[in-house]
Amino acid sequence: MQLRAPVARPVDVLIASTHEWTSRSLASILAPHGYVFYRAYNRAQTLKRIRSNPPDAIIVDEQLPDGDGYTLCRELNEENLVSPSTPVFLALPRPPTRRDRLAALQASAWVCLGDPLDAEELTAMLEVFVPAKLEADQARIRGLVDDVTGVYNLRGLTRRAEELAAQASRRHSALCCVLLRPEIERDADAGGGSKSPDPQPWLLRRIATALRSTVRHSDAIGRPDPSSFAVVAIDTDTSQAQPLAERLAAAIVAAPTTLSVPRVPRLRVRAGWHSISEVHATPPTPLDVAALIHQASVALERTPSFI
Repeated sequence: MQLRAPVARPVDVLIASTHEWTSRSLASILAPHGYVFYRAYNRAQTLKRIRSNPPDAIIVDEQLPDGDGYTLCRELNEENLVSPSTPVFLALPRPPTRRDRLAALQASAWVCLGDPLDAEELTAMLEVFVPAKLEADQARIRGLVDDVTGVYNLRGLTRRAEELAAQASRRHSALCCVLLRPEIERDADAGGGSKSPDPQPWLLRRIATALRSTVRHSDAIGRPDPSSFAVVAIDTDTSQAQPLAERLAAAIVAAPTTLSVPRVPRLRVRAGWHSISEVHATPPTPLDVAALIHQASVALERTPSFI
């Protein structure tokens, strides 16, 4: 049985198991079918690997030296460490019962793998799940949504902002764009250059979650470029733009504090905004959404300090 991969790249499978024989058994099944597998021997190694390079599929032992597999599966989902389309298998040292399968599903695992392991069944499931995951990844890239964070990409943000601009023009109300650039604070004793490293994917997803919980349902959240987030808000004039920017920046700074990671990076946020007090759809010219976002970007570059 061969993998029908929709993209021409190796398929990564992460095996989280403290048992060497389990890892070797899984590797012997996966390797002949073209899968590239990586090993992690505890929860901490698993999280580190996923944060640095999210895999296409994950196989987790029910028990790990520093935690149980159920908690780890739940954490992957709640902390947005993997995409919703990433298949997660929970490996048990026994044939799974109905209670085992329910517990696995409630922990956000997709399937229970029992002992003895059915190699044909595992490869058949990967044959179905992984291409669907890769296709979902490609759909996000081709579509209106940023594939890392799940918020709008530039194309999607522009389209949604145009809809908000149309609403604002009908109501003769204000429209504002706030651009936010999160940066990781360097330690005072850290060496190297002055440029801060870009946030990792897991942290970008956490920032996006924080913004979703802060803005109104009517506001549009996007990632117009790899280093920035944007919020386009209707009924927000110049006097309201700065308080909105400060509230969003505070949400971003507070976002990582709930993560159970060995060393949570400290963030600072540069913000810029531009607001139009009354949007008109008639001459002299209709609102140019791209120009609105650009003006917010110009304001951000002129901002001398961080919020």
